[in-house]
Amino acid sequence: MSAIDVNAIYRRDRRIVLAGLAGITALSWAYLIYLAWRMAAMPMQMQMPGMAMPQWQPWGAVDFVLMFLMWAVMMVAMMVPSASPMILTFTTVQRDRLANGDAVVPTAVFLAGYAIVWSTFSLAATLAQWWLHQAALLSPMMVSTSPMLGGLLLVAAGAFQWSRLKHACLSKCRSPLGFLLTEWRDGHRGALVMGLRHGAFCAGCCWALMALLFVGGVMNLLWVAAIAAFVLIEKIAPQEIPVAHLAGLGLMAWGGWLLLGGIL
Repeated sequence: MSAIDVNAIYRRDRRIVLAGLAGITALSWAYLIYLAWRMAAMPMQMQMPGMAMPQWQPWGAVDFVLMFLMWAVMMVAMMVPSASPMILTFTTVQRDRLANGDAVVPTAVFLAGYAIVWSTFSLAATLAQWWLHQAALLSPMMVSTSPMLGGLLLVAAGAFQWSRLKHACLSKCRSPLGFLLTEWRDGHRGALVMGLRHGAFCAGCCWALMALLFVGGVMNLLWVAAIAAFVLIEKIAPQEIPVAHLAGLGLMAWGGWLLLGGIL
């Protein structure tokens, strides 16, 4: 096969994977927009889990499942764009292996491992929201009603931006090729494990930022998009620009202001 043919196949594969990722992301955002529209169209007392009960009532099993689904879809909408460079690099490596006659694994296997991690995070987020709901610390639009809670979440997220764990995980997300070189495993199981490990590093990097959804509103789509955009910027910005540190300072200042307002 000529070099031109190989390059054409590489470009075709990347376009197919990129189109698939764009489609998944677009469908996820469409679902979130639908949920936000549905909540806005309902009376205030109906705007909570399952959207069929007053705010003070406990969740049922259906409400928990619906809330978990919302979080899972939201994580896809927020995190797949920032994971795209890693996924596309995995696709390129698999195409190189095919050209060399080695066994290859579908990109979907790697993506499945990544999705499993964020689905697990979504379960944890749903449990956290259930607890906040039970404690009456969330508004009908799923925003913290406590300045103290909001301030603490902001300060904690800002401090985490300076932590060694944050930057250890971020370094793994910033270099797709470096991650694959150090974490490579053969076969379907190996690809799934790589996806799980990349998802774990990604969640380790971004979990505190995701907790800020309770500050700006879980269904505030502008806030959701802002956090997703920041996560992407963190991963692609040149390392000499201290994006994480600067954001950490801003978050701690914002949180301190809320805490001071709550005390006074």
